[in-house]
Amino acid sequence: MSCFSDINELTPNQYIDTINGVEIWLKREDLLHPFISGNKYRKLKYNVQDAASVKKTILTFGGAFSNHIAATAAAGKQANIKTIGVIRGEELANDLSKTLAENSTLQFAHNNGMDLHFVTRQAYREKHTSIFHENLKERFGEVLIVPEGGSNKRAIQGCTEILSKEDIENFTQVCCAVGTGGTISGIIQSAAQTRIIGFPALKAASLATAIAANVNASNWQLNTNYIFGGYAKVPEALVVFINNFKNEYKIQLDPIYTGKMMYGIFDLCTKGVFPKNTRILAIHTGGLQGIAGINKRLKQKNSLQLI
Repeated sequence: MSCFSDINELTPNQYIDTINGVEIWLKREDLLHPFISGNKYRKLKYNVQDAASVKKTILTFGGAFSNHIAATAAAGKQANIKTIGVIRGEELANDLSKTLAENSTLQFAHNNGMDLHFVTRQAYREKHTSIFHENLKERFGEVLIVPEGGSNKRAIQGCTEILSKEDIENFTQVCCAVGTGGTISGIIQSAAQTRIIGFPALKAASLATAIAANVNASNWQLNTNYIFGGYAKVPEALVVFINNFKNEYKIQLDPIYTGKMMYGIFDLCTKGVFPKNTRILAIHTGGLQGIAGINKRLKQKNSLQLI
């Protein structure tokens, strides 16, 4: 289990800026591992350990540019565990060699030994159902099924390890991007006395309910004002912000999660929403491998690209 035991799991906090008397810091979880970085490392840690202990294949789900798919494949290879990715989009299998040549995420997963299983978008909507899971087990045998995005009890356990004791003591606000809710659930569990703000990447009315089912605390809230139109929507204003952030602070953000979060934090600070002397710790949850795919889509639309 070298990928989860041979590195220092306490990541550095980097000072970013002070706006209207509010200090902004960034926890560099993106530096955890070159291929299993950020919250994907945290979410996969105990899932991979459990799969290894019972010698089971990990089966999980994702889209064609999924950070979770890429990270799971890399973790499986390093832990010598077989992995299967159920990928949304049956048409991608029509010419697999072309798909792999044009999609760096799926090529990476394939190169790391993941068995790619493509399904229709209609079938993919059933990925959470017991019938769908049973059909997968009939086809692939006994597997450890990890949900899309990796959020389950093992993942939340891993995410409780993101913040150190010093982080909890030294910062008044912790901010993180929110996809399926697993990362913020772990952070809330570990920091009951700290205010937690989640910045969702997509519109999902059930998201708050899902998080509330994982935690017994009231120290958190979701700010849905920076979704930018929905999941994987990357308007020019967001691209401009991410590019300016990289030029100014020498840190790459991703446009699906961390870019939206940092945009929101900067906007709220500029508007004076936070009291002076607030110290914000934002979590960089990685997710940078998907930028190549996003830029490809932006180029096809003749839109501004991420640098």
